[in-house]
Amino acid sequence: MEKRASTAVVRTATAALALAPLALLYQAGWFTIGELSTDRLQAWVHQPLTTGFITLLAYTSAWLLWVLLMTAVAGHTYRYLAARLRWHLTLHLPGPLQALAATLLGTTAVTTAALPATAHGHTAADTDPPAVTPPTSDDAPIRDTPPACPAPSRLGLAVTSPPTTPAVPTPETLDSQRDFTRPTTPPALVRGHTDARATDRNPARTIDVTAGDTLWDLAATHLDDATRWREIYTLNQGHPQANGYALTDPDEIHVGWTLALPARQTTPAPDSETSATSGPNASTPEATESAPPTTPPSATPAPSSSESSPLPPSTTAPSTPDDQPDEPTPVPGTDTSQDEPDDAGIALPTQGWMSLGLAAAIAAVATLLRLQRRRRARLTVAASPSVAPQPSPMPRSLAGVDMIGSRHLGTGSGDHRPATPAVPAPVGVGPDATEMSLFDLPGPGIALHGQGAVPAARAILAAVLSTNATETAVLRPVVVTTTGLLARLLPEDAPAVGLDPDGTAYDGERLVVLADTAAAITHAEEEMIGRRRLLDTFDADTITDLNARSDHAETQPPYVLLIESTTRHAARLEAVAAHHAALDLHSVILGPHDGIPTIEITAEGTVTGDGGHQVARLSTLGADDLAAVLAMLTDALARPEAGADVDDPRAETLPAAVTVEAAEPVPAQSEDAAALVRLRVLGPVTVITDAGPIATGMRSGSYTVLAVLAAHPAGRTLDQLAAALHPDVDPAAAVKRVRTDITSARRVLRAATGHDEPMFIVYDPATGRYQLDPQTVTVDLWQMLTAIDQATSSDDEATTLAALRRATELYAGDFAEGHDHAWATDYATSYRHQILTAYARIAEILEPDHPDQAIAALERAADLDPVNEELYQRIMRIHGRQQRPDAVRRTLRRLEERLADLGDAEPSQATRRVAERQLRPVASANGGRR
Repeated sequence: MEKRASTAVVRTATAALALAPLALLYQAGWFTIGELSTDRLQAWVHQPLTTGFITLLAYTSAWLLWVLLMTAVAGHTYRYLAARLRWHLTLHLPGPLQALAATLLGTTAVTTAALPATAHGHTAADTDPPAVTPPTSDDAPIRDTPPACPAPSRLGLAVTSPPTTPAVPTPETLDSQRDFTRPTTPPALVRGHTDARATDRNPARTIDVTAGDTLWDLAATHLDDATRWREIYTLNQGHPQANGYALTDPDEIHVGWTLALPARQTTPAPDSETSATSGPNASTPEATESAPPTTPPSATPAPSSSESSPLPPSTTAPSTPDDQPDEPTPVPGTDTSQDEPDDAGIALPTQGWMSLGLAAAIAAVATLLRLQRRRRARLTVAASPSVAPQPSPMPRSLAGVDMIGSRHLGTGSGDHRPATPAVPAPVGVGPDATEMSLFDLPGPGIALHGQGAVPAARAILAAVLSTNATETAVLRPVVVTTTGLLARLLPEDAPAVGLDPDGTAYDGERLVVLADTAAAITHAEEEMIGRRRLLDTFDADTITDLNARSDHAETQPPYVLLIESTTRHAARLEAVAAHHAALDLHSVILGPHDGIPTIEITAEGTVTGDGGHQVARLSTLGADDLAAVLAMLTDALARPEAGADVDDPRAETLPAAVTVEAAEPVPAQSEDAAALVRLRVLGPVTVITDAGPIATGMRSGSYTVLAVLAAHPAGRTLDQLAAALHPDVDPAAAVKRVRTDITSARRVLRAATGHDEPMFIVYDPATGRYQLDPQTVTVDLWQMLTAIDQATSSDDEATTLAALRRATELYAGDFAEGHDHAWATDYATSYRHQILTAYARIAEILEPDHPDQAIAALERAADLDPVNEELYQRIMRIHGRQQRPDAVRRTLRRLEERLADLGDAEPSQATRRVAERQLRPVASANGGRR
């Protein structure tokens, strides 16, 4: 009662104050101001504070207060009536201002859509677009799909998959229909602003909507239960917001809205099946649209695992092409909680951590191994073409290292020359997350102590041996260690030997393994004496100065002594360590040692203590990972090889690409097949319509998504796409990026073709995969493989030659050329090898009647892959048959130059035998030499 009485008093007083001035004006009449003369103005200037002036000032103030009161009363009345009667007053600006505002907003929208995003790893150009729709020029939200149910955002890494119905979220605005375990602290988002989903700091129980928010996310973050999004919707439904709109659709919330939150109470979560089907518009069918169209006959048989059952037709109106459920499927056998990058490194599945610099060094070794495989590959025609990639040389535990490290690797000099990491021997990061090199650490050396000492020693060994692996032998560091210590670092069954135990490598042994610590220190002393004599001979102060000179051949690589701590030989060790700066000698001691700075290392590699070390965290490796790195380095060493002679019988095994997964069916597409969109992925990714190439509007991420789907005709899930395209991004943010890229591609293709119905990228709810629609999209890769398949299945040489020429004409360059994603490398290698085989078969057909055309075909193939030895063997063989010894020597010399970039590799013995056979008849005719 007291509250009601006070409210009545307030309202009565307000009415009296509001109406009293009007009544007084009615009784007394409107006041008028007489004409002011010049004399009165001069009098007021000389004496302004007169009684009349003060009275007038009081009158004016009272009227202003009354106007303010009337404004408040009018605003209160409007809000009261709007809340009661549910009507909304639309305030319009004057006509010219409305036209100006519409022009500015329309220009902004067109410019934003026209500018393609830049592909990258961490820049803002490829960050998550907002999931909410900002108002357009006419204050109406733009939507491509009807509303569905707000979906959850992936805020955690541990994944559980409850059963859900495939008819709820839309791909472009909703997240995956999975329930994710939320961590204590949500992962940092890629966007630069503070997201409403990250924290709940508003004590007034209201929240401002920011880009990317959905009702599901707001409920999950602020109410600890994502299924309470309905309460937020009910509480704010119909309330006018700042832009004049109100919440009437749970899928349409605008940036800048202020939403009230219900009490933070715990309510039992509904059953997952019920919550999935009880969202808004849950009855909207999506089976009709989601089912992919019928695939044309494929060039290769389809595996049973990739077949999808057709969905029953819907009895209601079909949804729009973007109205599809998203049901990400995890990659079998992968652990999504690992391989997650941070600002300076990568967490490994084996509980290790690797800096980005070390990841780049190991990725360079993997690149070198891929080139060695291309060098040895035999040009054997496969039974059927395949879209499968070449197996990666990296073990499964280091797959993430290869993908992320390749992005931090510099650009090499051409396709056949791997790049060299910028930082040599990267062992960790400093306090400011910069890469730290072992060779730049101050002091006589480092001593490792703590739980992470042994894992850190493994990483240091891998970092040193991976340094300059792609350069000449004189630039590669040498590591000296003991059998006992190497056995501690490697798995139990691994032999404690160097990288070249048989002594066949051109550059000698770079991992010297000695019997004990005394022998290792003796080796270091001998090295110290030898380097000091070199400095005295050439009158140089340091090894660095000596290596910078070009008047000698005594270049000295960095020397690293890796041993366990010892008290017996402490004095000798300190004597060697004292010359580390001048002689480029670096001591790494496992265990505390007096006279050498000791670093306390936790199991995660973090440096503790107050020693003032320049390194804040060291990389750590497991025993199996170190063994894998050493095996890669062993295979990458340049050594004499027997090789394979082009005239030798073919092995039955296919050396090019033994796939690790079932072959996907390739849709059979002829070169003249008609479609709305023509996708080119051999060379730079290009999208062409009848109006010409699409030059603007397409996101760079959309191009890469199209390329991945072209390499996987059976489709990929959102998780698989996100892992391939954004390995160094938070998984939840990566999935959102991919979803946005798919949506952007659809919209741009619809606008470019003028057709609103085709999807171009279809979603199969049975498998949870997105795939290209072969009815509306033709792909040059599929057309190339179709032509190769026709050639291999034909017995007529003319038909075979015509089909192979069509295939070579379609090959315009490496797969997804220009995109620096590591996933594309193995695919490009596989497709390149298949086209090299096509060129070799063309040369075989043309050689009897047109040898010069056969050589031209092989020369073109050698331009595509400059390190494949069999191509040069075939060229030399044709030149030899045509009695061209100079051409044979020139071809061999060119191969030697190309292979020198692979760590000083040389042609195999088989290649040299081919050259000798072609030169032998000419040599016998000129001088009888054999």
